Amino acid sequence: MRLDKFLTDCGLGSRTEVKTLLKAGRISVSGKVQKDPSFSVLPESIEVFVDSKPVSWKKERTYLLHKPAGVITATEDPKQTTVMDILPKFVVRKNLAPVGRLDKDTEGFLLLTTDGKLAHELISPSKKIPKTYFVLLENLFSTEDKLRWENGVSISVKGEKLTTNKAIVEILSEREVRLTIYEGKYHQIKLMAEAIGNQVIYLKRESMGGLSLGDLKKGEVRELDPPDLELLKQSRDV
Repeated sequence: MRLDKFLTDCGLGSRTEVKTLLKAGRISVSGKVQKDPSFSVLPESIEVFVDSKPVSWKKERTYLLHKPAGVITATEDPKQTTVMDILPKFVVRKNLAPVGRLDKDTEGFLLLTTDGKLAHELISPSKKIPKTYFVLLENLFSTEDKLRWENGVSISVKGEKLTTNKAIVEILSEREVRLTIYEGKYHQIKLMAEAIGNQVIYLKRESMGGLSLGDLKKGEVRELDPPDLELLKQSRDV
């Protein structure tokens, strides 16, 4: 791989920007300053430094974003702010895309990855990856409502009549619920609320698989490591 492509893939900027770093003598390869952008490197076995700081190259990258409300889950949009627009500079954006989606007014756990296979595994209904949400409802939520959500309710998704799969429901207060589902239909939780004569006032996804937001604040991002990725894939049948 060319050194300038390697540096770009590591998130150090565009080809033009990394060539400026090279020209300035700020890049060293195996202990020697390297200024040639076409210099050949083996990404997984080479030591590269910028200003004496090691540069990390990975074949695939996955990030966890605490998505704030008011931001759409898309890679680009001419009129609205997307999750890509709010990512900090350290995030390597090349081939990065959201895994599934959160509605514009929904907050919380959102993954972005370059790994298409991982994304497919996480959103495939057959994998039954649990997704847990905090739900604030407009009206009181009863034990009868709890049973209906747990056993499945009838909803209409884009004109198609469906019955939701079984879910796990924890009543937190008269109007607050923690809901775990194993699917992800369009506007599903809002439609589930409507099915019991209620409305969602606030919705936040807290976790997916065995991985949670933890202490990540709104708008913050962290890159996932291998143990995180294993936690993500944890599922349990309902």
